[in-house]
Amino acid sequence: MKLFRFGQPDHEHPGVLLATGQHIDVTHFGEDFDESFFASNGPDRLTHWLTSHAQNCPEVSSDERFGPCIKRPSKIVCVGLNYAKHAAETNAPIPAEPILFFKATTALCGPNDNVVIPKRSEKTDWEVELAIIIGKKASYVELDQAMEYVAGYALHNDYSERAWQLERGGQWVKGKSADTFAPLGPYLVTKDEIENPNALRLWLDLNGEHLQDSNTDDMIFNVPTLISYISQFMTLLPGDVISTGTPAGVGLGLSPQRYLKPGDVVELGIEGLGEQKQTAVAFV
Repeated sequence: MKLFRFGQPDHEHPGVLLATGQHIDVTHFGEDFDESFFASNGPDRLTHWLTSHAQNCPEVSSDERFGPCIKRPSKIVCVGLNYAKHAAETNAPIPAEPILFFKATTALCGPNDNVVIPKRSEKTDWEVELAIIIGKKASYVELDQAMEYVAGYALHNDYSERAWQLERGGQWVKGKSADTFAPLGPYLVTKDEIENPNALRLWLDLNGEHLQDSNTDDMIFNVPTLISYISQFMTLLPGDVISTGTPAGVGLGLSPQRYLKPGDVVELGIEGLGEQKQTAVAFV
């Protein structure tokens, strides 16, 4: 099943993409795609509800805005330098353990919303990433049980202000958390539809130029490893997001380095999860 949310910012409604290709409004199901929904086996309940209600659900117009595919989660946990070729392009050693950092949940936005270059930013960068959406409360998860905690997957662009991330001291979160720096979606694709999340093509274009093109099989730490590892340090709640890192081809790793300027168009996608498109605009 593919879940999405649509409507104006902070006023989104839940929707489902049917196998027929039709986008339908499931507002009458009575729940948004939030922590409570996932904690109470929401995807299965919604699937059952649709068997008798789908035909009565209104179709969502193609003109509607896509919002983030889940309602604001308790946390967005990100993994740094998790692709071998990306570590190489940034002259960083292969991490012995996953590098973790947080991204503020206020950065969350829709998959096709404008990306706002922050005030005084000079190094806003792009990062196509596979996001894991947690399906149930996870604490001290064993590796062989990790996949039981997955609700599904989504496409994420982990925008980063590199000067703030790397040149201002302290933690990376400063360069990761500006408003619009976490477009998520268009869909949350439930795990039953993704045979192997560790073998998905992902790509990103800037102004039509192909800059990132890789596969999640280049990840240093795969999906179950990340879930198990992170759960040793914190409790993951239903609806939480784990963003699993980006492949080579970011602006920081190019020679010369390149960063976003107003008017730039970023397009990206992951096999089976859909595509995004953002236009960079200056902060006003």
